[in-house]
Amino acid sequence: MHTMRWLFAIALGLWLGFTSISLPATAATQTTVGDLRKQAFELTSKGKFDLAEVVWTQLLDALPDEPALWSNRGNVRVSQNKIEAAISDYDQAIALAPLQPDSYLNRGAAYEAVGKWQAAIDDYNRVLKLSPDDPAAYNNRGNAKGGQGDWNAALKDYEQSITIQPSFSLGYANYGIALFEVGDHGKSLQVLKSLARKYPNYADVRAALTAVLWETGNRGEAESQWAAARGLDRRYTDLDWVQHVRRWPPSLVAGLDHFLNL
Repeated sequence: MHTMRWLFAIALGLWLGFTSISLPATAATQTTVGDLRKQAFELTSKGKFDLAEVVWTQLLDALPDEPALWSNRGNVRVSQNKIEAAISDYDQAIALAPLQPDSYLNRGAAYEAVGKWQAAIDDYNRVLKLSPDDPAAYNNRGNAKGGQGDWNAALKDYEQSITIQPSFSLGYANYGIALFEVGDHGKSLQVLKSLARKYPNYADVRAALTAVLWETGNRGEAESQWAAARGLDRRYTDLDWVQHVRRWPPSLVAGLDHFLNL
């Protein structure tokens, strides 16, 4: 099965894996199934997750033994914060296709959303057993290790993710953020500045760079980065969201707090 990786949780620093589907069907139903499949992917890509869930469910009614359908419906449920329902879908996908890595990757992300760090790590380890050079699995495992408070281990996973795929911007962002947490402020600043130049609309990088610049005494630059970050995504003005949803490490949250509360 060919796999497409669609980024749904970039603000959380996570990857979810969507799976493209070749659905067997009789001549009489082939057009209908094909149309539903196209509609489901289009609605998902447009962020209309509630409507997409309805169409994925219609496809499952027709083809309940297709594991990719269960995994894909799980993804749109995660995007609606229906975490337990999503985990149930991933469980079904895994039962039908235990050697398909994306379902483990997706279930791990769902476990992270409810703070089940070790369960998430176990699933990412399964992905890496099936697909040892998967940068998304290393990135996500780093997030879960960060959730456990082990930012040195997280840093190693982020570094591995970008070693495997040097163009992996999400892995680089998390790497730069983790560097700050472990005390390598100079390298953190270098990585985040490089990313901000390459991806000027990357709100997470701009906001992180604000905190790093402020804490390292570059306050004029911090103000400039913040103007861009706030314009791109106002959620970064909410420290509770930054800490508990985006899950920045403690020192970076503190840095942003210092900046916001001058």
